Amino acid sequence: MKKDELIIRVQQAELYEVTKPLLQSMYEEFKELSKKKPEAALSKGKVKIVNRLLERVREVLAGEASMDFLDLFDEDDIPQNSDVVLMLSQYVAGMVAFREKYYGYNGIESVWFTG
Repeated sequence: MKKDELIIRVQQAELYEVTKPLLQSMYEEFKELSKKKPEAALSKGKVKIVNRLLERVREVLAGEASMDFLDLFDEDDIPQNSDVVLMLSQYVAGMVAFREKYYGYNGIESVWFTG
């Protein structure tokens, strides 16, 4: 174990493995869109798609201090591409910190510290 025996649930580790690549991909896509049209508004459908992924990421990060700074988008208050990039960057940072905290070398191999 590492760092004072920090552990997470197996389900959190599994959900991390599913959501992290999707989050990273979404972040990169919106970053590119924001370079072209930073003030373009998202459709309600895209807001729902973004929120659906962010809700699952929030399950991974449940109980982490970063949750105080991670919001979902209000579907009635349509965000712009640049807003989405800012929010997704915060989620990406939260996921990076989560991995650094709960994933590491156990003396044999790199693993999630689960219990």
